[in-house]
Amino acid sequence: MVRSLWTAATGMNAQQVNVDTIANNLANVNTVGYKAQVGQFKSLLYQTLQTVTTTANGNPKPVTSQVGLGVRNSSINQIFTQGSLIDSDSPTSFAIEGDGFFGIRNSNNEINYTRNGDFTWALMGNNTIALTTTDGLPVVDTQGRNIVLTNQQAIETSKITIDAQGALYYPDENNVPQPLGDIVIGTYQFRNPAGLERTGDCLWAVTAASGQAINEATTPTVNKSKIIQGYLEGSNVQVADEMVNLIVAQRAYEMNSKAITTSDEMMQQANNLKR
Repeated sequence: MVRSLWTAATGMNAQQVNVDTIANNLANVNTVGYKAQVGQFKSLLYQTLQTVTTTANGNPKPVTSQVGLGVRNSSINQIFTQGSLIDSDSPTSFAIEGDGFFGIRNSNNEINYTRNGDFTWALMGNNTIALTTTDGLPVVDTQGRNIVLTNQQAIETSKITIDAQGALYYPDENNVPQPLGDIVIGTYQFRNPAGLERTGDCLWAVTAASGQAINEATTPTVNKSKIIQGYLEGSNVQVADEMVNLIVAQRAYEMNSKAITTSDEMMQQANNLKR
């Protein structure tokens, strides 16, 4: 009888994590560059009540008797499908069409990666400007360098444009766009993006499971991503699917709760037999 209590308790714990995951997806439905997560489950060990044996006359009895001990959360998978493109009035809004990620240098001087292209030009020292995130983290180019423009007094950042490969342009005196040196916004891919570690603020860190970042500019074998100026990539969360999953998780939680209540009532009946 006690086994059923603990088995149902594992189910309630697993469904609670499932609801937490769904709630996080719904909370980030409007977060730029957010990628949905899906909880996965595994059954726990099985207790053998009767093993495979033979009957008295030697005939095999191939059916075993095993009872499960519950469930656990095995993983929370990341879904990297393309989000919808959202029009933006900002000239420093960039969306990626493809499998690439922007490179962002964090406060520890390490490179993180994101699909959130909501950038801005920030005034730096030494008469320079840098392309950064809204939190002030520098965006890196195809060579892993911070994207920095010198002589910022002669540049109107609102006139800077990019092409689909991420190269920066600025109009000359004839209003013809000219390249701003060799500066190209870097895009990077991973052999297993599901293995990336979330660090918050829609940033991912490299892990052994994801593999090292693949520089699209120096790797001709990958399908190149396309950068679109004036757009942002919205979350890929499907609200209708998440609401259905939330209802299913709630019902599963209720059923496990009912199993605990039933087990408790059965134990109560057994205790009352002495009366």
